[in-house]
Amino acid sequence: MGMKESIPNRQYTDEFKVEAVRLSESIGGGQAAKRLSIPDSSLWNWIRLSRTGTLKAADGTRVPVKRPVMEVEAENARLRRELASTKVDLDIVKKAAAYFARESR
Repeated sequence: MGMKESIPNRQYTDEFKVEAVRLSESIGGGQAAKRLSIPDSSLWNWIRLSRTGTLKAADGTRVPVKRPVMEVEAENARLRRELASTKVDLDIVKKAAAYFARESR
């Protein structure tokens, strides 16, 4: 029986992964994998990670996720409502503090 030589796993830098994803966005995943001589599955995993926002950039920060405009607008509206509610709560607390400060004199 012949023993198969195991191929060591190649390690890629975070910067390489980010650039590979950018290349795949411009020329397509299959072409980018061939051009970079990397397995298709590795590139597709990086693309998936990039879309979910978990692919790290070279400086350790997350690569920004491109989200649909409608999703961003919905989140913006939710955050505005939350901010307005928080402002009302803060005003109530300020008025209560002023009231109790007057009572303690």
